[in-house]
Amino acid sequence: MQSGEWAGPPSLSELVRRAGRLGESGGRRLLGITGPPGAGKTTLAAALAGALDAVIVPMDGFHLDNAELRRLNRLERKGAQDTFDAAGYVGLLRDLRTGAQVRAPAFDRAREETVPDAIDVPRTAKLVITEGNYLLLDDERWGQVRGLLDEVWYVDDPRRVEWLVARHVGHGWDPAEAQARATVGSDAVNAGVIAASRHLADLLLDHGWLSG
Repeated sequence: MQSGEWAGPPSLSELVRRAGRLGESGGRRLLGITGPPGAGKTTLAAALAGALDAVIVPMDGFHLDNAELRRLNRLERKGAQDTFDAAGYVGLLRDLRTGAQVRAPAFDRAREETVPDAIDVPRTAKLVITEGNYLLLDDERWGQVRGLLDEVWYVDDPRRVEWLVARHVGHGWDPAEAQARATVGSDAVNAGVIAASRHLADLLLDHGWLSG
């Protein structure tokens, strides 16, 4: 953890206070939550939003459609950094920073499809939380994201692979297939890419907050 704000892993209530201070610092603020697949990004975002009346805009709404991924021969790598509309996501973040009312896409995990204009961000929203894998990636496609976010928190947990396998099985995957994807397949490859950017985060949450 980089901030030095806590002697040990912060509790959820301490994270809520930090996010709350960000949302009260004037104008609309954007908090990013990133980390490898299955690390708890969505869980943390939901907990913060529920406590602070913030709006969540997931990066997953910018998955390329399955038809486009088939055309590009990338469907088997869905979730990798080149299977998203990074330019569209950057454009959304820019719109959010203006403080305007914005409609954002969501991602339906059951159908593995994006849902256009599913999330309403009203003008009154002072804190928007966006969560996703590649918020800190410093390359040609994703490098603009970090500068559009006021803070980025990096989340990981020793139980991540266990949670990820359970999630895949819950969505109908064969358990052996789910285990392979999480440990040596595309999820593992993506996790390595994401971990290489963790040093750019404002706050490292490696474990502990879920029990706080």
